[in-house]
Amino acid sequence: MHILGISGFCHDSAAALVRDGAIVAAAQEARFTRKTSDRGFPLNAAGYCLEEAGIDASGLDYVVFYERPFVKFERLLLTCVSAAPKGRRSFLAQMPSWLREKLYVRGIIRKRLGYRGPVLHVMHHQAHAASAFFPSPFEAAAFLVLDGGGEWTTSAYGVGEANRIRILQELRFPHSLGLLYAAFTSFAGFEVNSGEHQLMGLAPYGEPKYVQTIRDHLIDVKEDGSFRLNMAYFDCCGGSGLTNGRFAALFDGPPRRSEGVITRREMDLARSIQAVSEDVLLRMARAVHRETGMRHLAIAGGVALNCAANGRLLREGPFEDLWVQPAPGDAGGALGAALFVWHQVMGNTRRTAPRGQQAGCLGPDFSEDAIEAYLREERIHYERLDAGALCDTVARLLERGKVVGWFQGRMEFGPHALGARSILADPRPPDMQSLLNRKIRFRESFRPFAPSVLAEHANEYFELDRESPCMSVTAPLRDGQRAVLRDDEMKAEGFDKLRVARSAIPAVTHVDNTAHVHTVSREDHPLYHALLSRFYALTGCPVLINAPFCLRGEPIVCAPRDAYACFMRTKMDYLVMGPFMVDKALQKDWPEDDAWRADCPPE
Repeated sequence: MHILGISGFCHDSAAALVRDGAIVAAAQEARFTRKTSDRGFPLNAAGYCLEEAGIDASGLDYVVFYERPFVKFERLLLTCVSAAPKGRRSFLAQMPSWLREKLYVRGIIRKRLGYRGPVLHVMHHQAHAASAFFPSPFEAAAFLVLDGGGEWTTSAYGVGEANRIRILQELRFPHSLGLLYAAFTSFAGFEVNSGEHQLMGLAPYGEPKYVQTIRDHLIDVKEDGSFRLNMAYFDCCGGSGLTNGRFAALFDGPPRRSEGVITRREMDLARSIQAVSEDVLLRMARAVHRETGMRHLAIAGGVALNCAANGRLLREGPFEDLWVQPAPGDAGGALGAALFVWHQVMGNTRRTAPRGQQAGCLGPDFSEDAIEAYLREERIHYERLDAGALCDTVARLLERGKVVGWFQGRMEFGPHALGARSILADPRPPDMQSLLNRKIRFRESFRPFAPSVLAEHANEYFELDRESPCMSVTAPLRDGQRAVLRDDEMKAEGFDKLRVARSAIPAVTHVDNTAHVHTVSREDHPLYHALLSRFYALTGCPVLINAPFCLRGEPIVCAPRDAYACFMRTKMDYLVMGPFMVDKALQKDWPEDDAWRADCPPE
């Protein structure tokens, strides 16, 4: 039996296909269209899933959409009416898309896919909860879902056992931790639904100056983590933005303009809302543990992308183990919707795997023949190497300070590069972080990079007693790996902290001595593990910088064509696709102009 899950008409449209309960394929539409956070119908992603399964639309038994549009429309209408007359602006802005497509999902699915079978709907947070529990390695677990909002629900917790999930409690719109974090993201000058990770990365540069202000004026948090927002400071119910003049007065002036100078205020705001969010999450987790008595926790929803909060939950929370859906946002909702129908609606037996949906690589793969055909078609100079020679050559290049684009196997499902679509570099040079940010990713220099580390050596470098194959948590560096700082280095403030080398791997050590850890096992990524092992043999360092293979403002690359374009637009030195190595120095001039760099931060 084939079930296709769909998320769409919001950010992060995606499709996922389940065959007899097993995940066959899943991908985000943006990877194919090259439009960041593509909101359209995921036609390309769905087409890929069908191709991977070897069927067309007639081979599908069910298509499932990840929310109930009419219930969400009800919330929109009632919210706008409650904010009248101010809500008129929001109402008029949103109506065209609802009347054109969002209310007619079933018809659009049938028309765009050429599908004539049944179309089902699940509630948004049911889809998230299903994506959290069903692919997890746990036979039974509590689950916690937090995001901006679905139909009415913004947060929910419950229990998953065998082939069923039960939502026990929920919070409802507009009281949303995701919306609160998004409000600060927007106020700090970053893009909502994509810039939250920038705010999280900025937080360690600041001080928690505004924590008490947030608690006194914006959010009333109870001991169990439930909360209410003071909507007098927000404009999300009827305005054109998330915050209003009262919010600005509370935080010392108007919002930062996009690409404007980041000041100490933005750093302190980031640190403060991060602290408040972590506190809410920890309180919720403790309450869920008391209520359910479960040993394990699975989480999903957009808030689960906050890896710093996840790290604290793992270290300080009450659960023995934590599993985070690799695509916790709306993209993962497509997978959850399909799994919910298979398990909960149809009552099929759930078979857990010891590692769950660990590797997170469910997207397209490209054969050696397909890659070589592209290279020849474009007359790209390349060299073919066997696996041993490839790993040895790349490891030596990385040791020499070269930057390598790494394109191997199936594309990741979710926001993180996991060794399939990655930019790799040596983490030891103190200036490598700045080099990659400015010359490769064309983004702000403060942004940290994640380390890929051999799973068998991770505990030697990081305070992490388990694998992190999907890069879901941050972890502190062990004391023995930290540098001894001078008095002036310890007193550094703001972006001056960037100039302080805090460990032997400074390019992946954030200014708070943590890292966004990606553990690499031979089981999940044999070739990538072999490369790391060779680099370790050469250098004594089992760690590499692992950056997403993309430019700032673009989705991670999907196909060889995307990878080569990204490679040529940047100062990457080498590109490796399958067994083929491409040397930048041997390539013909790239014909594109540099107009696309206009939106990048100045060097």
